Amino acid sequence: SLYSAMVVKRLLRPTFAIVGRCLHTSRGARAMNVFDRNAKRLQKNRAASAPDAATYDYLRDEVASSVVDRACDVSRHFPVALDLGCGRGHVAKHMSKDIVGALYQSDMAERAVLSSASVPDDDVTTYRVVADEESVPFQSDTFDLVTSCLSLHWVNDLPGTLGEIKRILKPDSPVIGCMFAGDTLYELRCSLQLAETEVEGGFSPRISPFVALRDLGGLLTGAGFSLVTVDTDEIQIGYPSMHQLLQDLKGMGETNCAWNRRNTIRRSTLQGAAKIYREKYGDADGNVMATFQLIYFIGWKPDPSQAQPARRGSATVSLKDLTS
Repeated sequence: SLYSAMVVKRLLRPTFAIVGRCLHTSRGARAMNVFDRNAKRLQKNRAASAPDAATYDYLRDEVASSVVDRACDVSRHFPVALDLGCGRGHVAKHMSKDIVGALYQSDMAERAVLSSASVPDDDVTTYRVVADEESVPFQSDTFDLVTSCLSLHWVNDLPGTLGEIKRILKPDSPVIGCMFAGDTLYELRCSLQLAETEVEGGFSPRISPFVALRDLGGLLTGAGFSLVTVDTDEIQIGYPSMHQLLQDLKGMGETNCAWNRRNTIRRSTLQGAAKIYREKYGDADGNVMATFQLIYFIGWKPDPSQAQPARRGSATVSLKDLTS
């Protein structure tokens, strides 16, 4: 609606404008260039436009539920929240008026944004913005909460994006999110590498790189967040075959978009990889297992009201006395 567009426009930086029914941003400069962001946008748009798109929401819906649970653990109401990299509205499905007053959904894939689910509670207004996570378009000190569910692993300049998230948060407000970590799909990666080496005499990267578990806390701290918390989880899913796993990844919009990717693969290599996958990672029920390693994180924009570490040397009790 026109009213909704006017509300959103007030939150945007002056260099951005409303185009048609959607809000579009230009792409900013990057510190790194590992991923082809346009290819990823096309992949996500194709996945969102598929007639059976909802079939492939299961992983993001599960992780989004855990992200919202962590928001519920914070004993406060968030009047204005942003879901950055919203996809088809996975976080919104689990939100309610008890958690947020208004939710802004933002993603670079316009078809995903336009088809995204709204918050089920009618008392929560949902706004949709088409914007690249690498070019966050909002005014500083705008949001009481920013969430991100399985989107930031495709960002080229992750430190820069985290810095932008801190900029748009109000003081003493959190970012709560989840990313895929380094061991995600290690079964698929190993099977493809072994098969490609055997058939073609060498291998090329078929799985995009993920952030290392040990690095994310440092990246959040380096971006200026305080009270950083990072924890991990793993989800293992059984598939009838490696080919079904590949089909589901395509349906999720999670196929490789690294610049150095190869767009073709020999049929004999795929057949060999499927055989290796079943031999090494098959279970007694005939399924092959796929591991998704997850990093959940919370960081707060600093504020003087937050608890501060005590001055060095101010302790009145020795640890030696406590352990004796």
